[in-house]
Amino acid sequence: MPPLGFSIRRQSVVMEFEGHITPYVIITCILAASGGLMFGYDIGISGGVTSMDTFLEKFFPVVYLRKKEPHHENAYCKYDNESLQLFTSSLYMAGIVATLFASYTTKTYGRRPTMIIAGLFFIGGVVLNAAAVNLLMLILGRILLGCGVGFATQAGPLFLSEIAPTRIRGALNILFQLNTTLGILFANVVNYGAEKIKPWGWRLSLGLAGIPAVLLTVGSLFIVETPNSLVERGYLQEGKAVLRKIRGTNNVDAEFNELVEASRMAQQVKHPFRNLLERRNRPQIFITICLQIFQQFTGINAIMFYAPLLFQTLGFKNDASLYSAVITGAVNVIATIISIFSVDRVGRRMLLIEAGVQMFITQVVIGVLLGAGMKQDQKLTRGTAIVIVLMVCTFVSAFSWSWGPLGWLISSEIFPLETRSAGQSLTVCVNFAFTFVIAQAFLSMLCRFKYGIFFFFAAWVLIMTIFVLFLLPETKNVPLEEMTEKVWKQHWLWKKYVRDVDLSDDEAGDA
Repeated sequence: MPPLGFSIRRQSVVMEFEGHITPYVIITCILAASGGLMFGYDIGISGGVTSMDTFLEKFFPVVYLRKKEPHHENAYCKYDNESLQLFTSSLYMAGIVATLFASYTTKTYGRRPTMIIAGLFFIGGVVLNAAAVNLLMLILGRILLGCGVGFATQAGPLFLSEIAPTRIRGALNILFQLNTTLGILFANVVNYGAEKIKPWGWRLSLGLAGIPAVLLTVGSLFIVETPNSLVERGYLQEGKAVLRKIRGTNNVDAEFNELVEASRMAQQVKHPFRNLLERRNRPQIFITICLQIFQQFTGINAIMFYAPLLFQTLGFKNDASLYSAVITGAVNVIATIISIFSVDRVGRRMLLIEAGVQMFITQVVIGVLLGAGMKQDQKLTRGTAIVIVLMVCTFVSAFSWSWGPLGWLISSEIFPLETRSAGQSLTVCVNFAFTFVIAQAFLSMLCRFKYGIFFFFAAWVLIMTIFVLFLLPETKNVPLEEMTEKVWKQHWLWKKYVRDVDLSDDEAGDA
């Protein structure tokens, strides 16, 4: 395979970094991305398990009795229960806390040890959930899983961004999201089969999470640390050796020197979280926070968490609702694969804008169909229900080739090395905070907003598409350490934050 040439420009000097797309890099990135498999399984499994009668009867009897009422006063409110929502959302509250600790371990000990810690948390959470005899064990298990998610999402995207050659950085980084979608699909298939195994099918669903948990833990033992992390922690020779290995060439001096220079500048930053607040980092902070908030307010996690419950609310029987969740999970995977092949060709902005239009239209259509076809305890007609499933699949496909992977990708690649770990912590914290809000509130919102919930999310999609159009710069094919020169200094708005800092530095030097 011919070498990749990916250029770096520092002021007027252009340097070419030589490197191959080596099988070793591909395999390493696949193993590192397995944290996404566990994350996705956790997302997908909760909705299916909470739709199983045996699970509800044991842990949430109030919801079970309400579900069995032949004519509940409001079909949208069957599953409105704070404890049931806490089962799903507790994972993300734990993840917020865990990612703060993960930022320290990622920077101090490396990306690889952080992923091993994530795997151990996952295994502990799986054991508690599968063996649960009361609600406390169930929630504690979800909390441990949340700790694993916090560590995995902190280290995984950073690892992938730093080890990948620039020209395929987007594709390899999206492996984390692809594994997330595969985990969701795997969970939906498991739920579909486990629902028929009574009364312990739900234990099988929760226990099979041990497969991706062990894969992440064992896989992390065999991958290399990233050159960026090794250089950052002072292991220069080891870093250069790894760089040669992953690039498949001995001619890595130019790229290695860039890493050393970036590391030298990073060492001058003693308080990376405090440094995030500096003026030159405001564009990255603003964009990261907005991306994570918008990603959650597309409404995707409301669908992924509660897909079986949502379809049951819309009049589907239990088998049909789980089957529909499998279909949306499959669409999720296929669309993410499309993103892998298009993100480094089409670019980040184009995918986000196109998907925004597609998601807006589908959510408006779903809201109109529900408003017209479902009144109080009435059920949808078969034709309307099929159209809604098709619209949900269209919505999921748009999200999965855009906001799903790109929300993580863009946030992982826009921060400089000195604040990258802190920036990733900010990314995960904001994402999990708003994921928690959606997970904890969705069933109650569905009860109160009814079909209007889809208009609510559609309004957010419109806002975020306008945001991308005017405020999000393109980062396609831009080396990580050259984002300032090639991205921020070229943007109509953000350039003033970076150039103002440069001018003040120059004036200070002249003085």
